[in-house]
Amino acid sequence: MTEPTKLLRIYTDEGAYLGDRKVLNVIALRAREAGLAGVTVLDARLGFGSSAHMHRRHVFESDRAVVIEIVETDQRLRTFVEGLEDIPDIGLITLEKVEVIGGSGLKAMLEEGE
Repeated sequence: MTEPTKLLRIYTDEGAYLGDRKVLNVIALRAREAGLAGVTVLDARLGFGSSAHMHRRHVFESDRAVVIEIVETDQRLRTFVEGLEDIPDIGLITLEKVEVIGGSGLKAMLEEGE
């Protein structure tokens, strides 16, 4: 039986930093280093979270809300999230069940594990 496939979403800000590096870059690099199937960073035109601060792109600054998506097996995603605990104020993190129905990347990896 194949392990459940999940979609991890991390909601953060384009202007969020960990030291001198953007949080979205740190997360993408860590995902690659962890050998996860892939990562996608999506820019939002507009958004706000618990702070109610409205995030949008301005002429001289980049303060858009971003969503980082990763599709992978449940356990690998949970392990990955545990490794993000050193990032303060990362934002909301969600995990939901997905069904992979096409494409060559993750589907092929999952079928090899059967």
